[in-house]
Amino acid sequence: MDTISIREFYKEICGDTVCQLNEFLDSEQSSDIGHFNIFNIEKFYNCSSKKPEMTYNRRRYYKISLIKGKNLVEYADRSVLIEKQGILFATPKIPYRYLPQDTNQAGYFCVFTKEFVSKSMTGLILDDLPIYQPNSDFVFQLNDEQFSEIESIFLKMDAELSSDYTYKYDLLRNYVFELIHQGQKLKPMENTVNEHNAASRIVSLFIELLERQFPIEDDVQRIQLRTPNDFAEQLGIHINHLNKVLKQSTGRSTSQIINSRLVEEAKVLLRQTQWNVSEIAFALGFDELAHFSNFFKKHTQLSPLKFRN
Repeated sequence: MDTISIREFYKEICGDTVCQLNEFLDSEQSSDIGHFNIFNIEKFYNCSSKKPEMTYNRRRYYKISLIKGKNLVEYADRSVLIEKQGILFATPKIPYRYLPQDTNQAGYFCVFTKEFVSKSMTGLILDDLPIYQPNSDFVFQLNDEQFSEIESIFLKMDAELSSDYTYKYDLLRNYVFELIHQGQKLKPMENTVNEHNAASRIVSLFIELLERQFPIEDDVQRIQLRTPNDFAEQLGIHINHLNKVLKQSTGRSTSQIINSRLVEEAKVLLRQTQWNVSEIAFALGFDELAHFSNFFKKHTQLSPLKFRN
């Protein structure tokens, strides 16, 4: 599963042939420092060759989408159908898929990086807010009154972004937090997916997250997801639920699947590279050589050196 930067986001949604990235990113923003932008969905996709569908991927940016039209949002063990209008708060922590169900799409969305919001004087930290917790809902149904109220915030952001007001970015940050607080007061939408499909999606996403970390090709590469809790947080579900789904589907626990894959990769590195055991241990996420040696011996009945020799 790829991790998409803000620059890659623009390539994903409009392509180099449709829009010049320099229109959206200047040289100072190319490293994702303090970026913010807003789009009118109807206007943007009418002049773009890309559809508003978003595939499963982790992203380095945050996105708030005010949606008008029928859409399906899938993430972790949940699938919610926006029948008429809603709002979505996407975070880098949780991969999701966004599938329009008709061609009548309207609304707004804004994208911003953590660095943009961190410059706020409020002192609030995005990942500490309830709406951005791993197990929280982030898709909400809106009635007409709620839609109009939130739309007015997007309209103010759109107007402010094109203004020459010296402190416009401070004001835009305030509008972003206003959207977040409005979202945190909303009731989560009903889950519309059946249990079997949800379980299949969890298994698929788990395996993809695991396999994307391999193969390890150089000694400075290191896996980032190694424990069951790491995967549960990334998928936005409780660790007990992840373990239950994997056990029912594969007959093995989360730890057993992860450990089996780590042992498999360790064997490859011991056989096919000249790296020392400490370098291999580090690459596989072990902070201590002794922990890796004990782990490997537990699963193979051999020490790493004896296996290599």
